[in-house]
Amino acid sequence: MKSTTPASAPQLHPSQQRHRRIGRGWLAVAAVALGTAGVGMAVQPSDGAATTSAPGYRQDDLRRDTDAIQALGITGVQARVTTASGRDLVATAGVAVAGTNRPVPRDGYFRIASTGKALMATVILQLADEGKLSLDDTVDRWLPGLIDGNGNDGRKITVRQLLQNTSGLHDDLPGFDTPQEYYQHRYDTYTPEQIVARAMKHHPEFQPGTGWSYSNTGYVVLGMIVEKAAGHPWQEEVASRILKPLGMNHTYLPGTTPTLRRPHADGYQVFAPGERTDVTEQIVPDLGGYVSTTADVNRFLQGLLGGKLLSRARMAEMQHTVPVPKQYEAFWPGGRYGLGLVNRPLTCGGSYWSHEGGEAGYITLNGATDNGSRTVTVSLSTSFNDLDRTLRQQKAASALVDRALCDTSSNSQGKQEK
Repeated sequence: MKSTTPASAPQLHPSQQRHRRIGRGWLAVAAVALGTAGVGMAVQPSDGAATTSAPGYRQDDLRRDTDAIQALGITGVQARVTTASGRDLVATAGVAVAGTNRPVPRDGYFRIASTGKALMATVILQLADEGKLSLDDTVDRWLPGLIDGNGNDGRKITVRQLLQNTSGLHDDLPGFDTPQEYYQHRYDTYTPEQIVARAMKHHPEFQPGTGWSYSNTGYVVLGMIVEKAAGHPWQEEVASRILKPLGMNHTYLPGTTPTLRRPHADGYQVFAPGERTDVTEQIVPDLGGYVSTTADVNRFLQGLLGGKLLSRARMAEMQHTVPVPKQYEAFWPGGRYGLGLVNRPLTCGGSYWSHEGGEAGYITLNGATDNGSRTVTVSLSTSFNDLDRTLRQQKAASALVDRALCDTSSNSQGKQEK
């Protein structure tokens, strides 16, 4: 994102800043003031004690919540809740293709965008556990001279800071802001070096370790470090260390293939002044390009939080969080950022772990309880240039995640005891 806004000004939701690289619509609202921090976003917790009489979150609740999201102008919604017993609740709303009656597939593919950052962070932490790198290594230890110029210095940025978005690296991702730009640039490709070089044309947002700012560029650099430390492309490391062991057989990187496997719902970007464009066909060349399903994302969150991928010590490091700046509170009320994971409070008490993703046409929200026993993933196949509609979309989907993880009916207050 071009640094045209002061650091203290309200900004886009972190995962949605990802749209800057391919326009992906939400760039246009970057300069719009959010006003008060919440903007109606926070789901208010009950001020009473949790009740044991409240019914749990059931199929009807999930259907009601997906319908509520779709009613905001979302073309299609699919959601899956995986319970501690292994039983799945699945619901869809809307249509797969605008102007048709084709239903949204219950197991459809979609682009998970920044949810892929949790995959990258897991690989980095595994490599650290194996002694192949240290979280305190500098970028220059692995990629000498890559981060240099305009006040950027790879000798001062650590792997940990890249993971936690405290590196200060600026994002300048190629993008499109109009339908015309989408059609012109949807097949453009960029190497990691080219993406990093764009960031080097800008001064850092702050000196490493002195602030927090979401940086997709930082995760591009992490992928390059994985390749050096492991001796294989980072994509191969993700596949061998996470996808195959967990049986995530429907998660893949399309590379330069601009289409998605079937079945899938088409993705739509609503450009100003309200023009809806089918943006399904596009090339997303970096970490944000992963395609998955609700079942696979839930499987990953279960495996990660359930202790199947990281040692306890490394998991504790991943879950060591820092607060996000107030300008992000509208999207992540009470949110804190760990190493590729976000922690958010639950209205029923405690908190949950997630990493959302925003790509043109596809918005992903997800979450898991502390031990991964209960997980939820929601995929929305419409994204907006309009800030107000974006906030409403985020609020409705966050409410679904909260109720599903609290196991609380949308028709009741409180939490069902498990």
